[in-house]
Amino acid sequence: MTVTVRPMLAGDAGAVLEIYQAGLDGGNASFETTAPTWEQFDAAKLPGHRLVAVDAGGALLGWVAVAPVSARAVYAGVVEHSVYVRPAAQGRGAGRALLQALIASTEAAGVWTIQSGVFPENTASLALHHACGFRTVGVRERVGRHTARDNQWRDVVLLERRSPLIS
Repeated sequence: MTVTVRPMLAGDAGAVLEIYQAGLDGGNASFETTAPTWEQFDAAKLPGHRLVAVDAGGALLGWVAVAPVSARAVYAGVVEHSVYVRPAAQGRGAGRALLQALIASTEAAGVWTIQSGVFPENTASLALHHACGFRTVGVRERVGRHTARDNQWRDVVLLERRSPLIS
């Protein structure tokens, strides 16, 4: 499958939120159970690092975006990312293309660390992140209850990628 990565546009909102909700419905993407409104999404994500993957026909396959981890100046180069791929497109290179483009985008902007939290059951996401240069920092055990899973306690694997280009 041919995958092209381009900047996310406001016109992508419907497809982005649909893919987000599909990931949440799968139960292994987030503690959240309902995708935010576009206004909430737009307010939370940094505008310079929102990307989508599209196929040759222009259909949106997935997205990646980042949020700052802190308002403190010392953490200005640290972001937390989310990456979601349409279930029917998983395993076909969209996630890798999105993460690679995000790495290039954030490094060009001086971001030195990208971090994320992934449920340990999401083995495909863990493998993708490791393949893209992320390392496991640790596991936050029983860090939260997941209402979509009968209030079950869930662990979260902390991942980070430190840029070798920014010192």
